[in-house]
Amino acid sequence: MEKIYNKLVRDNLPNIIMGNNEKSITRILSNEEYEEVLQTTTTKERIEELADMLEIIFTLTKLEDKTLEDVIEVAKTKRIKRGGFDKRIFLEKVINAK
Repeated sequence: MEKIYNKLVRDNLPNIIMGNNEKSITRILSNEEYEEVLQTTTTKERIEELADMLEIIFTLTKLEDKTLEDVIEVAKTKRIKRGGFDKRIFLEKVINAK
């Protein structure tokens, strides 16, 4: 059985998948693919989009009765356990080996 993902994943996820006795089909995004968004917008537009995303995070954090610091702490923990996105790993699919 296969499950299609087609998304950027954290650096340690392929190892986690392998630890679950599954096989991940991944590829490393080229600089061009990874930076595609940078080519289609200006710096000002990207900063505006990031500001909007941050505002959404603020709002969702309030709805959960949490603080931005709580979210940052979870992000740090996830980075330690699952890695960041530095390696540009694109998970195409996972094949269940069971």
